[in-house]
Amino acid sequence: MAIQISPSILSADFAHLADEAAAVSPSADWLHVDVMDGHFVPNLTLGLPVVESLLKATDTPLDCHLMIEEPDRWAPAYAEAGAGSVTIHAKAAAAPVRTLREIRRLGARAGLALNPAEPVEPYADIVGEMDMLLLMTVEPGFGGQSFLDVVLPKIRRAREILDTREASVWLQVDGGVSAETIERAAEAGADVFVAGSAVYGAQDPAQAVDRLRALAAGAAGAE
Repeated sequence: MAIQISPSILSADFAHLADEAAAVSPSADWLHVDVMDGHFVPNLTLGLPVVESLLKATDTPLDCHLMIEEPDRWAPAYAEAGAGSVTIHAKAAAAPVRTLREIRRLGARAGLALNPAEPVEPYADIVGEMDMLLLMTVEPGFGGQSFLDVVLPKIRRAREILDTREASVWLQVDGGVSAETIERAAEAGADVFVAGSAVYGAQDPAQAVDRLRALAAGAAGAE
């Protein structure tokens, strides 16, 4: 599939989110929204009211990544609000299959996220229940961290599993994605890339998105 870039507003100016969304809209496929509750991860960001407001301010679909406790309880509301994609963490969900199905029923793409130390193999049999598998390439909770190369073998294994079982499932990576790291992740098999500092730290965020896409496409051999 074509390479997709999802700029993370965790690295944007929270006082001007509508403007920050507009700055990447000519180029971005998604706008990545990290929802953190201060419990599942040691950081507190934003929640459903901000997502609802952002949906009114941009035409770029929102890619909501829920780093929260009890995602089974809270995730459906993000799909119902109009998020284009809602991702839950496997280790936080009590009933991941049921929740993924509910997200889909409400009209959003359903994603399942794994932290760096979590193996992908236990979830091989449920890839048909998801639209996207997210592999964290940093420990979740804070932006600006360095890409963990130890996750590259897991990206390759995930790509093999998805190609064998359900080729339509996207493989997303999140954490430390930049012009220096995106080619390694793309070569390993990722096709959707979350980039925060590499985009919003650039003088021209839209141009940064275009450059990241070109680098990833070249490494993956994409058209």
